[in-house]
Amino acid sequence: MSTNDYVKYMTQQLVRYMDTPKEERKAIKTMRKTEKSPFASRWFGILPFAFMFFLKKRK
Repeated sequence: MSTNDYVKYMTQQLVRYMDTPKEERKAIKTMRKTEKSPFASRWFGILPFAFMFFLKKRK
């Protein structure tokens, strides 16, 4: 990808962002926040889940 293509792509993304209404941008942002996976699994993968499952199984 050449520099010119990258600048063109970034300009298109910026224009698309600026064209969307503010309320729609806020709605998309809140939707992304709710869809995020929990912090532990996002940073450490399946290990916290496996550890919790092991502890529950021991009880």
